[in-house]
Amino acid sequence: MSNDHLHAFGTASTSHGSLKGYLSGFVLSLALTFASFAAVMSGRLPQGKALVVIVVLCVAQLIVQLVFFLHLGTSRDQRENTAIFLCSGLLIAIIVAGSLWVMHNANGNMMPTNMTIERAKTRD
Repeated sequence: MSNDHLHAFGTASTSHGSLKGYLSGFVLSLALTFASFAAVMSGRLPQGKALVVIVVLCVAQLIVQLVFFLHLGTSRDQRENTAIFLCSGLLIAIIVAGSLWVMHNANGNMMPTNMTIERAKTRD
């Protein structure tokens, strides 16, 4: 393929990061991983607060990996990729939430709560 062909599709002119960017992302990912591990293993945080800390660190690590390794951002050439990623994330969240809702309702409506397993077997 010639360079003209690559420039026509925008693949040759797109920046894919630098060594400094990858090292920064790697160091931040390690720091967030060790912070999560320390929050759980130290036992200093109450269980409820530890869960909140883990979720916040998880989201922070997700953002670090999206920015430094997948190069999603607000720059002009990345807006379309970011929009597609956010739309995909929203669709996945809707599918997961809907599936959990259906399973929860099915579990609650399959057998009356006042009926025991023995009584249900005798009604066959």
